[in-house]
This record gives sequence, C-alpha cells and structure tokens, in this order.
Amino acid sequence: MLTYHFIITGRVQGVGYRYTAYINAKKLDIVGSVANLLDGSVEVFAQGSDEKIDAFRRYLKLGSFISKVENIEENILDMKGFKKFSILN
Repeated sequence: MLTYHFIITGRVQGVGYRYTAYINAKKLDIVGSVANLLDGSVEVFAQGSDEKIDAFRRYLKLGSFISKVENIEENILDMKGFKKFSILN
C-alpha cells in the first residue's frame, strides 16, 4: 500500500488542525500520523484506499473551523508500518 505524504501550510498550528485530521482519518479508516513541524506547517502521512485518500485530502484542505489552509504539498512514498492514525508532538 502506498503512503501519501502531505505538508500543509497556512494557519494550521494552534487551531485544532491535527485533531481535525485525526478525527477524519479515524472516520475513513486511514492509518498514519499528523505532526506539527518547526516551520509552522503540519506534516501528514496517510495510508488507505484511493477513494478514502481522496476524501481525506478534501478534509485536509478544509481543516478545522478556525484554520486557514494556504497550500498542500503532496508526495507518494513506498512506506509501510502504520497500524493506526496518531497525533504526534
């Protein structure tokens, strides 16, 4: 299974963005992680079916009700090992 790697920039720290990503990942049965980065962006690793990743991507663009997503950078990695979705740091 492929792993999708997202870097989300904008007002995405201190606004509930990681928790919103976590709730939506759990709802879609996606495994992976979400973490704040030192530069103010958020990093997400996600594994799931193509349909579920598409839905999750839309949720990442929306963010939380007070976040403001400016950009999402996306890469696909050949990485495995996630068993659940976790909020890091």
